[in-house]
Amino acid sequence: MRYNVRGRQMEVTKAIRDYIEKKLGRLEKYFVAPPDTDVSVTISVVRDQHVVEVTIPLPGVVLRAEERSEDMYASIDLVVDKLERQIRKHKTRINRKSRQTGVAKGPFKEDVPPAGAANGAEAAEEDEYELVRVKRFELKPMDVQEAILQMNLLGHSFFVFENADTNQVNVVYRRADGRYGLIETAH
Repeated sequence: MRYNVRGRQMEVTKAIRDYIEKKLGRLEKYFVAPPDTDVSVTISVVRDQHVVEVTIPLPGVVLRAEERSEDMYASIDLVVDKLERQIRKHKTRINRKSRQTGVAKGPFKEDVPPAGAANGAEAAEEDEYELVRVKRFELKPMDVQEAILQMNLLGHSFFVFENADTNQVNVVYRRADGRYGLIETAH
């Protein structure tokens, strides 16, 4: 893995760069072969919170995590822990699918135990997804501003709607920074 560490309106010191590379290097134990990919790491300080964002593009999956805390090193540790959980969630599913289809083996090792887990119960638990509710509703054509208003009126963090301008299904969502985002479908 090649690390692209950049600071958003701050300098990346050698100590922080070394710490990031050492911690992210731990993730290589989960792969059959070290991935030949560019890992994007962005660090910043926003309102006294040290923010670390990591994106790791892999064949078939993009691992992405963001963490914030009052200490940069703690944020790095938290983001690596989150990435390890994502890898554990994806590895069994990808490897199982590749075995069923007879396609080449997935990029993840099958026998790496979860960090800090005394047994495999945690890993098995993460593979099971329990669907607890299904909602069905008719999409009403509206513009983005009206969708944001509806989302806020409902008190939700996202809202699915039919964009009146494009006639496509879109999602508006509230970002961690308090602003709004729009997800558009591509066909």
